[in-house]
Amino acid sequence: MNSYNVFRSTGPDGLCCAVPEERSVPRFVIGPHWQFDGRVDGSDAPLGFDGKAAATGVRFNGFYLFASFRRETAKN
Repeated sequence: MNSYNVFRSTGPDGLCCAVPEERSVPRFVIGPHWQFDGRVDGSDAPLGFDGKAAATGVRFNGFYLFASFRRETAKN
């Protein structure tokens, strides 16, 4: 699996954009409504990330958009 830089939308939609490290970041991700959310490499992928879909998306678009879901932790 490739290593990806992941950018998360700051909105409530959970939209993420994964970009292979060796590729340029798309212009729309550099806007104020996106933030860097980390690096994906191997088994540490966020919920919603699909490696095969990512490879296909990158082949056609240069990036992979997906909806990510975070597990909520119990608040004390």
